[in-house]
Amino acid sequence: MANHPAPPLDITEDDRSTLTTWSRSRALPQRLVLRARIVLLAAEGMPNRQIAAKTASSQRTVQLWRSRYASGGIAALELDRPGRGRPKLHSEEVATNIISVTLGKPPRGMTHWSTRLVAEQVGVGSTTVHRVWREHGLQPHRTRGFKYSTDPDLEAKVTDVVGLYLHPPEKALVLCVDEKSQIQALDRTQPLLPMRPGQPERRTHDYVRHGTATLFAAFDVASGSVTGRTYARHRHQEFLKFLQVIDARYPGVDIHLVLDNYRTHKHPVVKQWLAEHPRFQLYFTPTSANWMNQVETWFSILHRQAIQRGVFRSVRALIATIERFLDTWDEHKHPFSWVKTPAEVVRRPNVKAISAAVH
Repeated sequence: MANHPAPPLDITEDDRSTLTTWSRSRALPQRLVLRARIVLLAAEGMPNRQIAAKTASSQRTVQLWRSRYASGGIAALELDRPGRGRPKLHSEEVATNIISVTLGKPPRGMTHWSTRLVAEQVGVGSTTVHRVWREHGLQPHRTRGFKYSTDPDLEAKVTDVVGLYLHPPEKALVLCVDEKSQIQALDRTQPLLPMRPGQPERRTHDYVRHGTATLFAAFDVASGSVTGRTYARHRHQEFLKFLQVIDARYPGVDIHLVLDNYRTHKHPVVKQWLAEHPRFQLYFTPTSANWMNQVETWFSILHRQAIQRGVFRSVRALIATIERFLDTWDEHKHPFSWVKTPAEVVRRPNVKAISAAVH
């Protein structure tokens, strides 16, 4: 008598959703991915022989996990027979000792632990130390910085600046203004070697300095347009000249300027000029919070795309590159999206991680 195909497995919608996620995962153990695929194909009514061929397994394996799911549901797919899988190469005691040493003070004269130093301290191989570090997310070789603002008016300043970004005033202009000072005109001692298949662009590590320039820029948070001028220095005189450039470019409209706390922005001569031009209103970012000024994001783009890998044989060549970038940006300008409220900005990082505020 001919064998009849096994009837389709009856699975719930919740199980189907979970098993579909498992079957597409690259993080789960492959045995769970295989079991999920087998059950999903069985639920479609596919014969065991075809399932075995499609999943590169045996019919016995297909029958096993069909029956396991039918009797124990999705939880049965996660159970393995005792002794299955690769045995652990280190005990929990060894792992605990490695973690304790890694989180402790490094040897005298050292800033952090290495796998070899920990291995010598614990009496195991460096491969074991590396494996434990990977399992527990320890990376002593890495470090990240942070900046804490002690500004007594932190909340008030954050509220004012973020309020301008999220709810800009009607019939007014919001400009983020700052200077990128000491931009170096660096020339390489040898010509660049161009990129080739399998090889990146190459350049010498040594260079020649040909001077510096300072870029003053005003970023329009509504349109993304940028007004920029380069000067040899960044004193209050240059800042006042740049304010006059803004005054001439945007006549007859109230202007709200977001600035940092650099002393040239608060010079008495600048204050006197602002008093004579009441349509300018200034909003200062908190101390140690220059990142809140959106023009800093634009400066980062300028540096990465036009300056960092540039070769400049003179300050004039550097200024010409900056001006070309300004023209190109104006053709494809776009604003940045501020996504955090004032409360989220001032919230302590140890209460909840703060993600990027500007996209």
